Amino acid sequence: MHYFLGMEVWQKDGEVFVSQGKYANEILRQFHMEKCMPMQTPLVDNWRKEDANSGEVVASTVYWQLVGSLMYLVNTRPNLCFAVNQLSQAMVEPTTLFWKVAKHVLRYLKGTSQYGLWYRQIEGVKLQGFTDAD
Repeated sequence: MHYFLGMEVWQKDGEVFVSQGKYANEILRQFHMEKCMPMQTPLVDNWRKEDANSGEVVASTVYWQLVGSLMYLVNTRPNLCFAVNQLSQAMVEPTTLFWKVAKHVLRYLKGTSQYGLWYRQIEGVKLQGFTDAD
């Protein structure tokens, strides 16, 4: 098994790597950010939601699509959890500042699209209920 529900799963002896790199690139393409400059942090420095709530309201539907896509991506990218949580708090009336912050997250995603979760078996530790034959 290599692909399951939009997730890439790569297995070796005692190791599993789960990623959504292909899905991340699809998100960038969908929102026309595939050629953007990558960022090094998932969230803007000095982020203040108080300032964000006073701006002009943007198109809600596109914002919802972006935040929903990022929410699914968090399955293999826990480093995005806080940023996506902050963005999801503006689902009712997203403002231009929230949209700029969301684009910042996409720029971060551009540079880290191949990140994922890597699980390794600890030497000498056996999972309960599993045998060597499993």
